[in-house]
Amino acid sequence: MHSTPPDSIEPPDDKAVIELISPDRLKPYLTACTGDSTAALALYRWNSDLAAAFLEPLGRLEIMLRNALDARLVDRQQRRGHTTEWYIDRQVPLGGKARSDIAQAQERAERGGTGTTPRGKVIAELSFGFWRFLLARQYKTSLWPDLAGAFPHAPNRALITVENPVKRLHQFRNRIAHHEGIWHLPLKACRDDIQTVLAFIEPAAATWVADGSRINDVLARRP
Repeated sequence: MHSTPPDSIEPPDDKAVIELISPDRLKPYLTACTGDSTAALALYRWNSDLAAAFLEPLGRLEIMLRNALDARLVDRQQRRGHTTEWYIDRQVPLGGKARSDIAQAQERAERGGTGTTPRGKVIAELSFGFWRFLLARQYKTSLWPDLAGAFPHAPNRALITVENPVKRLHQFRNRIAHHEGIWHLPLKACRDDIQTVLAFIEPAAATWVADGSRINDVLARRP
């Protein structure tokens, strides 16, 4: 078998790649690069690298946030003398959408199982959106007084202090999940929101996540 000499490899056909990605999806990149298809594809690739780099700390934030909030809800149940899990207890003032999310999470957690489903599986099946909306203003007077304890290092106990960055991160994560462009967003502010929320929960966690983050390295490689 004969290998192809490196200098004889033809460059990629930009038009073919653009057709496969779709011209509509690449239109903002082409516009930003004044129609230069090679530059637009480089920007698109960088956007993908950014999305991957952000998903890592966002995933760690999601796990830590949900565990911190779950712990406060467990404590709430215990202080009230309730033995039922908070996500089952109808006395916990959750809205209809939250109840629907819980039912779906329980269904997913129970698939293929035999017997009792561990509570950890149910908690893990609840989406980032579920936890984000537990911090919505509809719970300001009902759940927030208990949930505020999940953020002992926040500068104050105002709901908006936590809700605003978590809301922005939820919207940002959804853009990434739907493969939408993020290259034109205030990326350093998004990075800082991750660190801010983590630091509200536990500064050591914020440092640990930052130490393993690739975001700054990818930001520095903007084409």
